[in-house]
Amino acid sequence: MNRTAVVRTTLLALLGAGLVALFVWWWLRTFERVTDTIDLPPRGEAAYNPLYPLKLALAKSGRKVDARQRLDLPDHPLKPADTVLMLGDPRTLSIPEVDGLLAWVDGGGHLIVRTPPPGSTLGGEDVSLLSELGIVAMDADPVCQGLQVAKLEHHIEFCDGRRFYFHDEDAEVAATWGDDEAAEYAYARVIHGDGTVDVIADLDFLQADKLEDAQHAALARQLLQPNWADGGTFHLIYSANMPSLWDLVWQYGWRAIVPALLALLLWLWMRAERLGPLRPAAPPDRRSLLEHVQASGDHLYRYGRGGVLYAAVHDAFLRRLRQRDPYAAALEGPAQIDAIARRTGLSTVDVDAALRYPRPGDAKDFVLRIAKLLQLRTRL
Repeated sequence: MNRTAVVRTTLLALLGAGLVALFVWWWLRTFERVTDTIDLPPRGEAAYNPLYPLKLALAKSGRKVDARQRLDLPDHPLKPADTVLMLGDPRTLSIPEVDGLLAWVDGGGHLIVRTPPPGSTLGGEDVSLLSELGIVAMDADPVCQGLQVAKLEHHIEFCDGRRFYFHDEDAEVAATWGDDEAAEYAYARVIHGDGTVDVIADLDFLQADKLEDAQHAALARQLLQPNWADGGTFHLIYSANMPSLWDLVWQYGWRAIVPALLALLLWLWMRAERLGPLRPAAPPDRRSLLEHVQASGDHLYRYGRGGVLYAAVHDAFLRRLRQRDPYAAALEGPAQIDAIARRTGLSTVDVDAALRYPRPGDAKDFVLRIAKLLQLRTRL
């Protein structure tokens, strides 16, 4: 390796090392470590149980918790020291379930129930559980209710909940929260026998991450107070009545049913017999083509090319003869004329006249011989 190559290699190595050093300096100068927190979607029970945070909070507090979708009183008997929190619409409860709940509350149980969500018009007897307690849910628009917790900022609640009022003046009420002047309430604790029933406009503050707010945690603690120290089980019913299979299919299944139905219809369309439109009538003879052929023949005859026209008709006759009677086509002279005459039924004179070229310049003879050749061709 000569001196020039060594110098070139050394310079390239130094340049590469300089670029690497420059990149390392830029990286150390501009790089900054940043911590980014990404909230993953809930999994397991947290994905379908909106009261899952409340369940965990009660369990960490040392309370017994039973979270389920259905009330199911026969399989889950209630004890006097228990608490039942129903997140769903109370209208989904059947009459036997209402009677069972009220009988259990009368023995010392604590029931927490919300009013039906707004959006539909209610009658006085539409909510049997509330009617038994002397409560009527209102059809008026929801009104927010102020919430003040000590040492915390002012908060509002129940902006999407249906308020209620008492139609039974003899109802024994331990506490109310709402508009006392209009006798319209967002919350009330009703004493029923030895137990209590908490009726509240909405329970959304107990769901998902809303329970992390200090105001919501304080409100939940007060709501669960009556049987807190009795050692009972907290039954969290996050769906009092599951919809039927057909309702679920109608609500969610269309995303799969509609594409499947379209695919089925497409397959049937592909497999079906295609009748199509009626076949159009055969196109009529093209007059322009016939006129063109006739004009071409007139042109050839006018310029003395009649022999070419006769030769074309003569060749067509011979091709037909070779197809229909190869033996006659192989003969020559009088023998061929005699064979053609016997096959066509014409006289030998007519056959001989048809096979002879017409006299030049004689139009009548040309037409006669062409006509006889066509006659012979049709008789083969």
